[in-house]
Amino acid sequence: MKTQTINSWGPRSASYWMTAVVATGIIFLGARFMLDPQAGAEGFGITLASNKATLAYGWIKGIRDIFSGIVVLTFLISQNPRATAIAFGAAIIIPVSDCLTVLAVNGTADITHLLIHGITAVYMMITTFLLFKAKK
Repeated sequence: MKTQTINSWGPRSASYWMTAVVATGIIFLGARFMLDPQAGAEGFGITLASNKATLAYGWIKGIRDIFSGIVVLTFLISQNPRATAIAFGAAIIIPVSDCLTVLAVNGTADITHLLIHGITAVYMMITTFLLFKAKK
């Protein structure tokens, strides 16, 4: 007789949805960068001059974001909290480096964008901690 195990981590878990929000949000932001690089750059915190480099930057940043979101969603949908935690935790480098980039370019005066990237990194750290504590 085969026993069926019930997965306690999944759509009924707060960490599941906390991860899903960031993963789908980053896919949306990546698509916005690809469709309207100028608006994406302004939302990021670094305004770009209008030229071909802006389009290339938008596509590069957009693809990175879309890929990151898809990787995390893949592990999330498979309901593997450990793999999700590892991928999501590794992705924390993105908002941290984004925050440092805005700081390097705009300085401390751009507190809004520094907080957006910084709070995202902290949120992701907390979510990663919860994912590692989740039981499959």
